Amino acid sequence: MAVIKNNKTGIWEVRTYYKDLTGARKQKTKRGFAKKSEALEWERNFKLKEDQSISMSFKSFVDIYLTDLEPRIKRNTFLTKKHIIETKILPYFGKRKLDDIRTSDVIQWQNEIMKLKKDNGELFSPTYLKTIHNQLSAILNHAVNMYGLKDNVARKAGTMGKEENKEMEFWTQEEFQAFLECVADKPISYYAFEIHYWTGIREGELLALTPADFKFEKKTLRINKSYQRLEGKDVITDPKTPKSIIDCLTRHWTNTMQSRNVRTGRLKAIMKRYPGVSRKNYFMR
Repeated sequence: MAVIKNNKTGIWEVRTYYKDLTGARKQKTKRGFAKKSEALEWERNFKLKEDQSISMSFKSFVDIYLTDLEPRIKRNTFLTKKHIIETKILPYFGKRKLDDIRTSDVIQWQNEIMKLKKDNGELFSPTYLKTIHNQLSAILNHAVNMYGLKDNVARKAGTMGKEENKEMEFWTQEEFQAFLECVADKPISYYAFEIHYWTGIREGELLALTPADFKFEKKTLRINKSYQRLEGKDVITDPKTPKSIIDCLTRHWTNTMQSRNVRTGRLKAIMKRYPGVSRKNYFMR
């Protein structure tokens, strides 16, 4: 390893070597350090990370955790976890050594997180607090199971927040029909809410539908994908759960659409008119 100063720019850089998964020796160069001490600290953490030492910084281990996790979960789930880590966990533990974090540190962190407020001035919900704690616990649990950390101190500290059993509210058919009359002059909204009500389809699954998914003769609807807007892009993914891949019997709304002369040709025209990004505004039309 070498820490070098660029005499022209005054910026420090680190040049080091490591072995990849196949055992091949590779060179790694990291530039952009304003101080030699910063370059030396990065060099130290890089070596600890390559040696998989639990004395690495918490931030360095988070990099390992996210690398291990990313290929195994859906993109939107990964981005949610990454956001929680970057905004609620790393600001507190990022510079600490992984094996130096104590149970008392976690309790103090919990106390600070419970004081945080949303943009509207409200405290975070008990459910969200529990989600934040569970993410810290998941990171430390990964370190225990895969990298030899002795204890998961987040588990020892106990959780914060709790699961909320929210009461689900449903429209009666009479209430739904009254609402439907308000959007009867907006075909896109009308058919969207018809499908929503009679099939129980999720919003993302609705927005991912294509003409090929509609089987009017069999009165079924194929639900096998979901639409999401991630990182400024339209993304089609698998449904939330494998059980979501179904052929849904849809006798009522297919009869409704057929009675209004909405067959495949009309359906294609509707979907062609509102593709891609415009799907985000599906219910506002």
